[in-house]
Amino acid sequence: MATDWDHIERTVSRLHEEEASFDWVGAYLMDGDELVLGPFRGRPTEHIRIPMGAGVCGSVAVTGRTEVVPDVHARPGHIACDLDTRSETVAPIVVGDRVVGVLDVDSNTPDAFRPREVDAIEQAAKEIAAGM
Repeated sequence: MATDWDHIERTVSRLHEEEASFDWVGAYLMDGDELVLGPFRGRPTEHIRIPMGAGVCGSVAVTGRTEVVPDVHARPGHIACDLDTRSETVAPIVVGDRVVGVLDVDSNTPDAFRPREVDAIEQAAKEIAAGM
C-alpha cells in the first residue's frame, strides 16, 4: 500500500482551515502495533507514537468506530497532547476492511463536535483512505 503524503497533507490542512473550532488536526497511521503521527496542523505534540488501545486514537484504531469526546477531562485514559484541548473527535481511516490509521481532531472549545463537524471529520478520513 503506497501512502500519498501530499494527499493526506492537503486533506488535513483543508479541514483545519475550514473549521474555526478545529485547533489541531492530524493523521496517525499504523506502523505495527502503534500509530505514528503523519501530517498535522496545530501546535506540535510530543505524542508522535501511540500504542494500540491507548487514549482515544488507540481505541478508535482497535474498534474502527468514530469516538466523540465532549469533555476530554472526563474521558478515562485520554492522552493530553495540548493542555488547552477540551474536546476531541477521532475517526478511523479504513482501507478495505482494515483500519490503517485515524484522523484526530482536537478543539479548545468544550463539546465542539456536533453532527455536522463529526460528518466533516468522517468524510475527511474517507478522503484520506481513498488516496491510500
